[in-house]
Amino acid sequence: MDIDKKDVLIRMLTTPNPYALKFVLNLPLKNKGRATFHSKVDCSNLPLFHSLFDIPGIKQVFVFQNQMTLTHDGSLSEEEIEKQVTAVVGSRITVHNPDFTSFDEEKVSVSSTEKRKKEISPEILKVEQILDRTVRPGLQADGGDLEVLSVEKDEIRISYQGACGGCPSAMMGTLEAIENILRQETGQENLKVIPI
Repeated sequence: MDIDKKDVLIRMLTTPNPYALKFVLNLPLKNKGRATFHSKVDCSNLPLFHSLFDIPGIKQVFVFQNQMTLTHDGSLSEEEIEKQVTAVVGSRITVHNPDFTSFDEEKVSVSSTEKRKKEISPEILKVEQILDRTVRPGLQADGGDLEVLSVEKDEIRISYQGACGGCPSAMMGTLEAIENILRQETGQENLKVIPI
């Protein structure tokens, strides 16, 4: 991709998580799927994300389409983080490949990914479809997401991603809303959603 850094537009948005900032670009960061990085080691072959961990206090980078959410420890002001992220993106976007495969994706071969899609339980598929229609758009708009890990009887285990990870509202109000939606949609009054 032939990009001039002066053509890059980046906008910072706050999220409900006081320790997460969402950045939206006019260019793709990841064309397929999503990725989460917790350290430089996780993204050593991706200069853009690798360099973001040089910003003091950055703890996690979550990437989805043309958005990334940075979780930080609060040691820098939002303005300083925005300034440094803009500098990193401006200097690294010209060598960035949005068709990258993350470390987690590399551990799972394409054939086993396709096999998993075919073997996904009807229960998980039903929950995923409900979440896609009701909850996910709001979570993604706030720089987060969730993954359904398991569905067993009246218990659904999920993993929060991006801004949702460690967010106080994700553990209380959002979790309660997810439970209520799933109870209503599935007809299971005793359904419990457990974040892992």
